[in-house]
Amino acid sequence: MSSSATPRQILLALKAELISLSEAADLDRKPVELDQQSVGRLSRMDSIQVQAMANAAEARRATEIRRIDAALIRVEDDEYGWCVACGDAIEPKRLDVDPAAPRCAECA
Repeated sequence: MSSSATPRQILLALKAELISLSEAADLDRKPVELDQQSVGRLSRMDSIQVQAMANAAEARRATEIRRIDAALIRVEDDEYGWCVACGDAIEPKRLDVDPAAPRCAECA
């Protein structure tokens, strides 16, 4: 974590980035047209694969946003940086790598 940025600021920036990525990929998640006149079979298969990958990426982003929201609640409750499982402090290096980490390395 940057010494000048608070955990809340870092988490909010990460969340904003994920939301921006989600909005940018919105077109890739739209249903694939089945009209063979406008798109060939292989192009349609490629489109379906792109759609599946975009949906999987969106699911990962949604999971990460939920983790960030939970971390923001811990920040507000003055519980950020403490393991939700054992109550011990989470190592700062772990939070540098994953600011939304809810558990210490031992409990993870």
